[in-house]
Amino acid sequence: MKPFAYLRPDTVDEAVRARAAHPGAAFLGGGTNLVDLMKLGACAPDLLIDVGRLPLDRIEELPDGGLRIGATVRNSDLAAAPVVQERYPVLSQALLAGASGQLRNAATTGGNLLQRTRCSYFQDVSTPCNKREPGSGCPAVEGVHRDLAVLGHSAHCVATHPSDLAVALAALDAAVEVTGPDGARTVPVTALHRLPGEHPERDTVLEPGELITAVRLPPPPPLAHGRYRKARDRASYAFALVSVAALLEVRDGVVHHAALAYGGLAHRPWRATAAEEALRGAPATADTFGRAADAELSAARPLRDNGFKVPLARRLTVSVLGALAARHR
Repeated sequence: MKPFAYLRPDTVDEAVRARAAHPGAAFLGGGTNLVDLMKLGACAPDLLIDVGRLPLDRIEELPDGGLRIGATVRNSDLAAAPVVQERYPVLSQALLAGASGQLRNAATTGGNLLQRTRCSYFQDVSTPCNKREPGSGCPAVEGVHRDLAVLGHSAHCVATHPSDLAVALAALDAAVEVTGPDGARTVPVTALHRLPGEHPERDTVLEPGELITAVRLPPPPPLAHGRYRKARDRASYAFALVSVAALLEVRDGVVHHAALAYGGLAHRPWRATAAEEALRGAPATADTFGRAADAELSAARPLRDNGFKVPLARRLTVSVLGALAARHR
């Protein structure tokens, strides 16, 4: 075991200052990912800064009809909040599709967004991994990659981002409030996570010492229905092979508004902008939904053993959008 220090700050500013003063430190939320990685040796911070008890655990309705979710709100509390179930059901569904009840009771909103990949090579310190040790290689490219990326990957990394919550937030046009040594800023969820490129060790655009303090949701489209669906190897406690978060509004049989995001396909939640463009103004039919999925998935570059994800994503897209369109009839 590698020794480490522990700090429980009382304020966000104190947490940020402590992280800035210790380059080897890490913020600790619910610990459902970081502690596991420390046990495996994949992560070895020399200081844990426990932010789980900072006053960031409120869900607030905003004057414009949106919602502000504190970074330490537990996943189970967020999924069960009446305002979330009523206005943002796609978010509640995504949360309930993730992990187990016990883990949702511990996991936090901010921590869920920042969880690391579940790629087996990243977690196994006896193997090379560019994400864990830059320049060491990516054995997953030729090795075991059935669960890994088909979109946006590079020769340096083919890992996927595991969060269900982040996929729903991407479809909802959420933004992340961040505080760091240089002050506060807001980052769209769709811009928070990076594609691997030549630097897969950098999961996000956050600068050293920056702490997520809240997630802000805009008002939901008034007539749109939302749904999250996840395909996985077993019915519970499994990460997505493919997941779809969708919002759809249909007027007189024509798609008026569409928002679509995929999970399980890329290094980040994948906002399906090409599919959305193909949907807007088109008839709300299975043929339209299939063509929209094809427009997005044409960019896929499957590896040897994960090509099944492309038709799976297409079928899931048609099914989810078809179910949403039926609610408008």
